Amino acid sequence: MERAAQQAVPLGQMEVFQALQRLHMTIFSQSVSPCGKFLAAGNNYGQIAIFRYPCPCSPLSMSSGSWPSGGLMPPSSDTQAPLPFPFSLSAALSSEAKEESKKPMVTFQAHDGPVYSMVSTDRHLLSAGDGEVKAWLWAEILKKGCKELWRRQPPYRTSLEVPEINALLLVPKENLLILAGGDCQLHAMDLETGTFMWALRGHTDYIHCLALRERSPEVLSGGEDGAVRLWDLRTAKEVQTIEVYKHEECSRPHNGRWIGCLATDSDWMVCGGGPALTLWHLRSSTPTTVFPMRAPQKHVTFYQDLILSAGQGRCVNQWQLSGELKAQVPGSSPGLLSLSLNQQPAAPECKVLTAAGNSCRVDVFTNLGYRAFSLSF
Repeated sequence: MERAAQQAVPLGQMEVFQALQRLHMTIFSQSVSPCGKFLAAGNNYGQIAIFRYPCPCSPLSMSSGSWPSGGLMPPSSDTQAPLPFPFSLSAALSSEAKEESKKPMVTFQAHDGPVYSMVSTDRHLLSAGDGEVKAWLWAEILKKGCKELWRRQPPYRTSLEVPEINALLLVPKENLLILAGGDCQLHAMDLETGTFMWALRGHTDYIHCLALRERSPEVLSGGEDGAVRLWDLRTAKEVQTIEVYKHEECSRPHNGRWIGCLATDSDWMVCGGGPALTLWHLRSSTPTTVFPMRAPQKHVTFYQDLILSAGQGRCVNQWQLSGELKAQVPGSSPGLLSLSLNQQPAAPECKVLTAAGNSCRVDVFTNLGYRAFSLSF
C-alpha cells in the first residue's frame, strides 16, 4: 500500500512524502551480513536498507572484558562486493560529516507489509513479513541487484489465512529455519530443499519470539498467551512449559501476560514483556532474578557476564546477573524493538552494537557506554 501511494505522489511532492514516511517509520528487524561488514534493517513499509558497518579503531569493549569470538555462520567470499562510497567511524564522527555518509548503500522494497524479522545464512539474507519468508543473495544485494531468490509460505490451516511471521530462527546444525507468528505455531523449514517438515502446536495465542538452546537441541518460544514453551527438535514435541505470569514475583497484570523477548545461555533463560524481565534456571523452572525495570522489554540478549535489554523508552539497559542495573545508555528513538551485536569473526574491526525501533534511525554504539552516532533510512 505504501509503495502504491508513493508511486501516485507527484514528483514535486516526493520529498514531503518521504519526510512523512521517515517521521512515522518503525524499524522492526536487523541482521548482520555473513562477512560482518554490513547491516540490514527492515521497516514497517516493507523496505530493507543495507548499511556498511563503521570500522572503529578500538572494538566494542567494556570493563568486564573483551568482545567474545564466535558467530553462527562462516564468512563468504561472495559478499566482498565493491562499495559505492567509503564509510568510516572517524568520518561519521567528524564535524564535517555529512548526513549522506550515514545513509544506506542500498534500499529496496522487500515486502508489501512490515519486515518483522530477518536472519542471515552464509550466503543469504532471509526476511519475513505477512505470511511468507523471502531469500536474497547477499552478493546480489551489495551489487544493487535486489531480486528475491525465492519465497516460501508455511502450510496454513486455510488459504485465506495470512498471519504475520514475527520471528525467524536458524538452527545451523540441523540446517533448519524456524518460523513463528500469528498462527500460534512453529514451522520448521529445511533450508536444503525449501520444504516444511513439521509444525509445533501448543501456544494459544500468537508467538512473539524464539531462541535456540543449542546443546539440547531445543527451541524456546514466547507468546501472547504468557507462556514460554521448550520444544525438543529431535522429537518435535513440547518438553517444558513455563507460564511466567503465574509466578507472583514476575506478574504485572496491568501490563498483561505477553512474552515479548527471550534469550538463552546453557541452562539459563531471560524473558520479559508484560511480566517483569526475569532470569530463570531452566532445569528447575525457577525464577532466580527479577530485574527492577517497570517498562516492558522488547529485546534481550546475554553478553559476557551481563544482560542487555531494550523496550519502551530510549535506553539500552545493562544488567548484572544479580539484578543490579549497571548502566542505561540513551539512544535517539523513543522506543527500541531490536538490538544487534556484530560478533562475526570475519570482521573484528566492525564489532559494534546497533539499536533500532520507533524511528528511522539505527543507533551505533562503538562502546557500550555511549551512542556514537546514528545511521538513517
